[in-house]
Amino acid sequence: MKAWVYAHHGNPVDVLKLESDVDVPQVKDDQVLIKVVAAGLNPVDFKRILGLFIEADSPLPTVPGYDVAGVVVKVGSQVTLFKEGDEVYGNINEKGLDHPKRYGTLAEYTVAEEKLLAPKPKNLSFVEAASIPLAIGTAYEGLEKTALSVSKSILVLGGAGGVGTFVIQLAKHVFGASKIAATSSSAKLELLKDLGVDLAIDYTKDNFEDLAEKFDVIYDSIGQSERAVKAIKEGGQVVTIEPLGDLTPPAFRFILTSSGAMLEKLNPFLENGKVKPVIDPRGTFPFSQTPEAFSYLQTGRVTGKLVIYPIP
Repeated sequence: MKAWVYAHHGNPVDVLKLESDVDVPQVKDDQVLIKVVAAGLNPVDFKRILGLFIEADSPLPTVPGYDVAGVVVKVGSQVTLFKEGDEVYGNINEKGLDHPKRYGTLAEYTVAEEKLLAPKPKNLSFVEAASIPLAIGTAYEGLEKTALSVSKSILVLGGAGGVGTFVIQLAKHVFGASKIAATSSSAKLELLKDLGVDLAIDYTKDNFEDLAEKFDVIYDSIGQSERAVKAIKEGGQVVTIEPLGDLTPPAFRFILTSSGAMLEKLNPFLENGKVKPVIDPRGTFPFSQTPEAFSYLQTGRVTGKLVIYPIP
């Protein structure tokens, strides 16, 4: 099969190579083989290629990629949830930074345990579905860990990013937060309001920690826990998803545990349109331009998500 492969760590533009003779991964008893239609990109992808998680990574050479939307073409002997021809989506790595798969999703085929997959929402395209799994899972698990509830306010740092856009929507429609604030650059404030934000903060003009208002929960998607802890109410919670760098108590960090069950729980919100994937205006790159997509992702200026599509 065709796949993007890196044999040593470095800048994705330099080390990613398109190979056409990569072995199709073997299907284990609890896995399915997926014909990849679209693959979502996440910051963890380029950080992994750069070699920032070497101690917990898998051996090289590696096909990168976590998020997939595609069609089941083969099932293992113990698989009961899916059959050939089913349209599925998911994050193929249960533990994001604990020896993720060597055969990722930037390839014509990938394998995943059935417990990590869910039926693709019927109203969404493969491109839209591929943009969802890791980001929505991270958003949902982080909100669960903060015990966000109907009576509580939340501030989302990095509200226009891949995770942030889902945090806002889940806080509003799933957790029922009483007030939602979020930060972004000037150009993205309208997007925040469209997603349901009550207070959109332009980080180029205002420091969120200087506001008179404090918050019950802060979801830090950009790694600013030192500032975030200054903006919580007494007894409030700060969760961060940035795996590297210092952490300022009482902020805490977590790494997503992926599951198909979580996606299935959220599918109704996706299918009724209350929660929508946000894809960057430049956000769909053909398979041949995967390195260019990584270059854009590394700028940190992406709105929502990037997706690789079509995949030959």
